[in-house]
Amino acid sequence: MRVLVTGHRGYLGSVLTCVLRHARFEVVGLDTDLFAGCDFGSTTEPVEHFDCDVRDVDIADLCSFDAVIHLAGLSDEAGVELDPALAEDINLAATVRLIECCKLARVPRLLFASSCAVYGCGGNELLHEEGPVRPQSRYAALKLQCEQALLAAADSTFSPVILRNAFAYGVSPRLRTDLLVNDFTAAGLATGRVTLVTAGRAWQPLVHVADLAQVYATVLLAPDELVHGQIFNVVHSCENYRIIDVADAVTDWVPLCERQVLHGGFDPHSFRVDGGKLERTFPRLKWRWTLPLGIRQLVNAMTNAGMSPGTWRSDRYRRALRLQALREQGQVDAALRRGVSVHTF
Repeated sequence: MRVLVTGHRGYLGSVLTCVLRHARFEVVGLDTDLFAGCDFGSTTEPVEHFDCDVRDVDIADLCSFDAVIHLAGLSDEAGVELDPALAEDINLAATVRLIECCKLARVPRLLFASSCAVYGCGGNELLHEEGPVRPQSRYAALKLQCEQALLAAADSTFSPVILRNAFAYGVSPRLRTDLLVNDFTAAGLATGRVTLVTAGRAWQPLVHVADLAQVYATVLLAPDELVHGQIFNVVHSCENYRIIDVADAVTDWVPLCERQVLHGGFDPHSFRVDGGKLERTFPRLKWRWTLPLGIRQLVNAMTNAGMSPGTWRSDRYRRALRLQALREQGQVDAALRRGVSVHTF
């Protein structure tokens, strides 16, 4: 199977391409590589790729593919808030255009990286795919609009699959420290302290980036009758944690590390997510990582890399900061473009 992965040089993409190649998929990437030089540890083997902005994808680019995995976009709420209009152009309009091009190119399947952030707030109940969604941020609202466009486009020749990713953590060749678990672990190693800005009672669903990649590979191989037009929460139901529990788990693994609470405020972005539908659909799916194992992996990798206060908070590992720096240095324009798109094979 020949698969195009948009955003293949990102945090998830750089792990996913390795998983897909190991599973004998023919993988092609598409990325403008705005985060060049942000590698963590050894880099992955290069893949055949387009040096192309996802906004510029055309029908001819897609004709040879059996599936597309769409990861590309401004990757978090901070990036979206940097320029809301630009976020709409990249995260929503480009996705809608990609859907249209896939259909015209007769690409039979598209996997879309959505987010459990669409649930927004939900208290202590486990939320499932058919339940209410209450996006609390522009980032989540754009994800939900993309989902709606995908479902509307589904027909007998085009099978979209929506994967609502839990919040990822773990080691990647393109590490991010603007993610909860990674941030807490890096802070603990760099400063000896994990700081909470709220009381930490909010729930978040978590998934290791390697398990996340394995789910995408599994869904790619599934027959249409299992996944056509379906939404799946990508999380093990046991991997919902309160933020304060994540902080305590980090202090258990980082020597001489303590937890500090700056404010006792309430965080409304709290929800627990049910991963049962994914597990029922794919009963042989194996979750290989738990939060303690993932923290241990991060501690070992970050210790070997010499994680310091400077690197932990630098734009090397924080996406919104890097985009802001690229703009200020004139390496990209206001639309985050830095040159003519080139197809490289």
